[in-house]
Amino acid sequence: MLLSRQLASRLNTRLPALPLACPHATPHRRFSAPAPSKPRTAIVTGGARGIGRAIALGLARDGYDITVNDVSSAQPLIDETVAAIRALGRRAHGHAADVSSPDLAAGLVESAVSALGPLDTMVANAGIAQVKPLLEVTPEDFERMFAVNVAGVHYCYQAAARQLIAQGTAGKLIGAASIVAFKPFALLGHYSASKWAVRGLTQAYAMELAEHGITANAYAPGIVDTPMWELIDEGLAKKAGKAKGDMITKYSRELIALGRTSVPEDVAKLVGFLASPAAGYITGQTYIVDGGIIFT
Repeated sequence: MLLSRQLASRLNTRLPALPLACPHATPHRRFSAPAPSKPRTAIVTGGARGIGRAIALGLARDGYDITVNDVSSAQPLIDETVAAIRALGRRAHGHAADVSSPDLAAGLVESAVSALGPLDTMVANAGIAQVKPLLEVTPEDFERMFAVNVAGVHYCYQAAARQLIAQGTAGKLIGAASIVAFKPFALLGHYSASKWAVRGLTQAYAMELAEHGITANAYAPGIVDTPMWELIDEGLAKKAGKAKGDMITKYSRELIALGRTSVPEDVAKLVGFLASPAAGYITGQTYIVDGGIIFT
C-alpha cells in the first residue's frame, strides 16, 4: 500500500516544462512562397519532346503555367506542346534557345517572366547522349556533352536562381541526371560523367541557395522509351552486332526489376512531386526512377 501511494505521488508530480526547440538551433528563416490562389510558373528546357514534354504537360495538369524551351530546330514541336498545354486550360509560352549559352539561358528566363509572370520552378531537362567508346571520344565530343548536359544545367539554375532572389521568393531548381550518375554504362562514358556532374552541381546549388529558400534536386531516369533512348539503343546494337530495338529489349528484361521499359510519364510524376509543396523540405537529392535497376 505504501509503495502504491509513493508511485501515485510521483506520477502526479509536475515535470518541468521542456523547450520546444533546441536552444542552439539555427533560427527559422521564412521566405515568401506563392499564395495558394496565385498561378505558379515553370520553365521546362528540352520541353518539346520525350521526357521534357511529359514533364511540361504533367506540371500543367498540376496547375502550373509553362514556358516550353527547346532548340530552334524543334520549333514545330515547341508549338505543338504549347498548344497541348493551352488545351488543358493553362497559359503556355514557347521560347527556342540553346541553353548551353549563358546569355541565351538568361534570355529564356527573362522571356518566361515577361510572358507568364514571376518564376517559381526551373526544370533543367535538356540533354544529349552519344554512344562511343572512351578511347574514341574526341575533344569536340567531350566538350559538347559537358556544354549541354552540365553547363546548360548550370546556366539554367543560375539564371533562375538570380530571378528568384530578385523576386524575393522561394523556388525550386530541378535538374536531369540519370541512373548512370550512380553507375556508368559502358560506351556511355562521357555521358555518364556528365550526369555525375549534374548530381554534384545540384548538391552545391542546394547548399548555397538554402539561405534564399531555394531548393535544388535532380531526377535520375533509367531506360525510357524516348527518341534519346532510341539513339542509345541503335548505337549499342551496332556495337554488339544486333538489330535496332534488341538492346533496349534486352536491358529491359535483364535489368529492370519491374519488367517493363519506362515511359516519360513515369519520370514526369516524380518531377511533379519535386515541384510540389509536398517536397518543400527536400533539397540536394537525386531521385532514381528506373523500375528497379539501381538500388540505393
